[in-house]
Amino acid sequence: MPLIPGAEPMRHEGSEVGVLLCHGFTGSPQSLRPWARHLADAGYTVSLPLLPGHGTRWEDLAATGWQDWYATVDRELRLLRDSCAQVFVAGLSMGGALALRLAARHGDAVDGVAVVNPACTFPRLSGYALPVARHLVRSTKGITDDIAKEGAHELGYDRVPLHAAHSLREFFGVVRGELPEVTQPLLLLHSRTDHVVPPADSALILSRVSSEDVTETLLERSYHVATLDHDAERVFADSEGFFSRIAAGKAARDGA
Repeated sequence: MPLIPGAEPMRHEGSEVGVLLCHGFTGSPQSLRPWARHLADAGYTVSLPLLPGHGTRWEDLAATGWQDWYATVDRELRLLRDSCAQVFVAGLSMGGALALRLAARHGDAVDGVAVVNPACTFPRLSGYALPVARHLVRSTKGITDDIAKEGAHELGYDRVPLHAAHSLREFFGVVRGELPEVTQPLLLLHSRTDHVVPPADSALILSRVSSEDVTETLLERSYHVATLDHDAERVFADSEGFFSRIAAGKAARDGA
């Protein structure tokens, strides 16, 4: 199935400090491409993969599950570790959950985590109905384009396949159980107003991770897709500063 124009993955070879960016559920690399380009221009090696089932049509997503999405970012992380001395993981929404699981599972192979409006729970009522509803209804309305900035657009599906949504719900349960294993420096940016992921998800993550170096940033002018919204430049600048600080500190310790 041909890719939707703009949904292509991105890879940039830069310094020995790499950043893996993970996009969200039903979205595509387009939502993070400006972030990836900012980091590439700053000299980082950047990987922005396309998750299985995304970037084509929603019916393709219905045939995938969280194990497929996670396997893709896990593979990209390993490739970055082969070429970079330090590697950071980052993500938006479900991509934030993927980044957090990478940190939990890979330990010292991940030097830091930056997440934007990370998701780790599922709406209670719809979540309870999913195990049955997914066998009766193929899809429901989409969740893309929650952006305050006029004229901005997120490239993603206008339908959510319920089989994939059920798998996402299971994945969030896995991630919640592994949050205490996240010990790396953490930058968490979340919007005051988000119509897709409740602020309670960020609060839950902050309460459960074991990271000692934690920075929380509130985004006042953006909705869910903050990487394409009014606060995008702040997301880019704050994350670049975070990566630079952690990388320089590790380099200094290694050289001591």
